[in-house]
Amino acid sequence: MKKNNPIGIFDSGVGGSSIWKEIHKLLPLEHTIYLADSKNAPYGNKTAEEITNLSIKNTEKLLALGAKIIVVACNTATTNAIATLRKNYDIPIIGIEPAIKPAALQTTAKSIGILATKGTLSSALFSKTTREFTKDINVVEIIGEGLVPLIEAGNLDGPEMVSLLKKHTKPMIAANVDYLVLGCSHYPYIIPQLKAILPDNVTIIDSGEAVARQTKTVLQSMDMLRDENTAPNLQFFTNAETDTLKFLLKNYSEKISVEKKEF
Repeated sequence: MKKNNPIGIFDSGVGGSSIWKEIHKLLPLEHTIYLADSKNAPYGNKTAEEITNLSIKNTEKLLALGAKIIVVACNTATTNAIATLRKNYDIPIIGIEPAIKPAALQTTAKSIGILATKGTLSSALFSKTTREFTKDINVVEIIGEGLVPLIEAGNLDGPEMVSLLKKHTKPMIAANVDYLVLGCSHYPYIIPQLKAILPDNVTIIDSGEAVARQTKTVLQSMDMLRDENTAPNLQFFTNAETDTLKFLLKNYSEKISVEKKEF
């Protein structure tokens, strides 16, 4: 792979664009290609085998497009498929996991909430991480049922979204959590709505910044950072409608291209 090739990023839909934003902020000169597999969203309700097969399909597509590194911007795909991807492909692959460790280390209430998909919460990797860092901590795990389809539709703050968030956060508020870990890359888009519902003392954390830092570290260690100084190509492909992706990326509209593509 050449150092001026793009960073490849994929997610089960539009949510991983929250990770893309962090990567682009930290590495503004890097070319990027983002795949939104919205046709198959959400991954969280699928079997481990289905998730792995979809992750292989997306990886193959990004490699065909010349990606020099691949970021799995999906918690469900990371926790279920990353071991297989790393075994099968000779390219750096960065994953995303719920930020359980920092929440567990920083909680003073000894009570944290985790909002994630069923596919993430039921994975072996998630269970191992949780066991490792939360021995003396009360952990309230909630499946964010119904959230991804609403975000995929661009419905971030309608009554249906607010109602669902109130339902999902109720057990966390009852357990006096002081940290809420977002375990799905779609969920950063609903942080304002969560903040309006949760008590002021609850800190919300996601993994986007950590993933961006890890991507930069790996590229630096391999001497693979782009060395051209021209404007980067920022390409987004979705296999469903483009409206939601364009809406979520509206602040970048001058620089990016969003296209519908079968993959």
